[in-house]
Amino acid sequence: MNKYVILTISLLILSCSEKKPSDKALIDKTKINQSLSKTSIVILGTIQDAGSPQIACKKDCCSTLFDNPDVNRQVISLGLIDKENDKAYLFEATPDIGTQMKILTSLNTENNNEIVNGIFLTHAHIGHYSGLMYLGKEAMDAQNTPVFVMPKMKDFLSKNGPWDQLVLRKNVELHEMENRKSVNLSTSLKVTPFIVPHRDEYSETVGYRIEGPNKSALFIPDIDKWEKWEKDIIEEIKNVDYAFLDATFYSGEELENRDISQIPHPFIIESLEKFKGLSSKEKNKIIFIHFNHTNPVINHDSKERKLIHDQGFHIGEIQDVFEL
Repeated sequence: MNKYVILTISLLILSCSEKKPSDKALIDKTKINQSLSKTSIVILGTIQDAGSPQIACKKDCCSTLFDNPDVNRQVISLGLIDKENDKAYLFEATPDIGTQMKILTSLNTENNNEIVNGIFLTHAHIGHYSGLMYLGKEAMDAQNTPVFVMPKMKDFLSKNGPWDQLVLRKNVELHEMENRKSVNLSTSLKVTPFIVPHRDEYSETVGYRIEGPNKSALFIPDIDKWEKWEKDIIEEIKNVDYAFLDATFYSGEELENRDISQIPHPFIIESLEKFKGLSSKEKNKIIFIHFNHTNPVINHDSKERKLIHDQGFHIGEIQDVFEL
């Protein structure tokens, strides 16, 4: 039986048609100590915008992390490596962009660039765009880094400081995208944004469909609820090989001092219920990501994490690599 191959990057690194999903059922994990050989997606972060530990957190989930930070708790980000053209692209500009970009460019061994060939943003919440500041005058003072954005996001960055300084000084070059219109990165690699319902205070919110030479993926780090989306998430999963999905909260019981209805996301327990009727092949495509610091699945020994694995789903891990 054919199998997915997910390659896990060793910790040494850290110190134009739609393609149908492949008929494959299992995910294998192996270790590599070398550069990637095929066009691939790399998980560079799995944590919600505010990081882990989160500022002012006094909960048990944060108690040891201020003194002993976990370097694997990076804010949500994917990397895309185009091996055919020796290019690399970043999805999201997080507060951890320095480390994430270094890992990504280090994997692209045929290219000595220290900065990616482009950055795709989903929306204007802090964990997803604030890393752009490190491209500016006070930091690396980048030159014309392509940043792919939707219209409202482009307007927000262009008309509000300090982001407009990046545009005026040509640290970034904004490329406006259209809903469900593909951005062709090469003849065998394209990225398609699609609008999803979320708290759109300053910009619209998108997910992405990423299509490589042989496989395709969904990336939806933020959405209010699956039922609010005009598309059927079940059908969308069936049409790709990998689905990186919002799993911010395990349940509504995590937050004691916040009205969780004001920060809606699909609870993992809701997603498990919604996806329970999927075949093992379809469940196997799902990789949960974007975990709040309170989410028990971050803990490798938690019963919640075990339950997810037992039901045939996957939990995203920093340094996992998915061949396209």
